[in-house]
Amino acid sequence: MYLDVFCDNPLATNCWLLANEGSDEAVVIDPGFFPDRVLGLLDKARKRPAAVLATHGHIDHIAAAADVCRNELPFYIHKEDELALTDPQGWGSGFPAPAIAPGDVRTVSDGDVIEAAGLALEVIHTPGHTPGSVCFRLPDQLFSGDLVFKGSIGRFDLPNSSQAAMVRSLRRFLELPDELTVYPGHNERTTVRAERTTVRAERTTNPFLLQLA
Repeated sequence: MYLDVFCDNPLATNCWLLANEGSDEAVVIDPGFFPDRVLGLLDKARKRPAAVLATHGHIDHIAAAADVCRNELPFYIHKEDELALTDPQGWGSGFPAPAIAPGDVRTVSDGDVIEAAGLALEVIHTPGHTPGSVCFRLPDQLFSGDLVFKGSIGRFDLPNSSQAAMVRSLRRFLELPDELTVYPGHNERTTVRAERTTVRAERTTNPFLLQLA
């Protein structure tokens, strides 16, 4: 499997790039910054983007989506975060909208499967950080967005966040298989090294998840 990440940006947002073995197409997850550098990584790997996915609607995860899509590719976001693209005030976030919204927006719901670049990514709705936050799951991998980080969790004190929903989503995370590799939406801001973890590691060491045991 092809897997790369762009995280050298002001908020250490992880933009994950992935493709099935042998495919010349790739999926882009959470392009928030510097689209030319994201596309440069794909060019270096001799891949072209086939679809762009957002784990949620915050600007640091979607600002570069239109530039990566180039009005040619589908952009997937949960239906409860779609307003982030055009009306963040109506969405209730207090965050700005991207300068340009992708042209082909496709909304998803819990349990949907997105097929692109030879992959089939299951949508797991995990609200709390935002109403439409999701994780994307492959058989042995989970792209967790801002639900769970290595040793931490996403914020739930933002204008349209929900602590109660976050707790429910974290409990759902804890029901996932221990062996899943977790690719989070952010790193520690002191490093540009992408930090991955596992469900088992977070279950047994993450202080926020230990409180739910």
